[in-house]
Amino acid sequence: MSQLAQGAPDLVIVDLTMADWDYEALFRAVEAAGHTATVLGFTTHVLARRTQPLHSRCARVVTKETLTRELAQILSHGIAA
Repeated sequence: MSQLAQGAPDLVIVDLTMADWDYEALFRAVEAAGHTATVLGFTTHVLARRTQPLHSRCARVVTKETLTRELAQILSHGIAA
């Protein structure tokens, strides 16, 4: 999160399956950094229901499989669904 204050990333990729991660602090850091970084969240099919409350904080949420399959495209052209 300290890296957000030092730079202005265009894309922040967030693993939404980390049970002990402070997501509120992460999303506040993205917002407080004063730029409009796009947040791409990823989860698993199994944990999709548990991670649902975080989905609205992301521009897009995909499964790990989709992220693996589409990462090159996402990095080249953005996160469009």
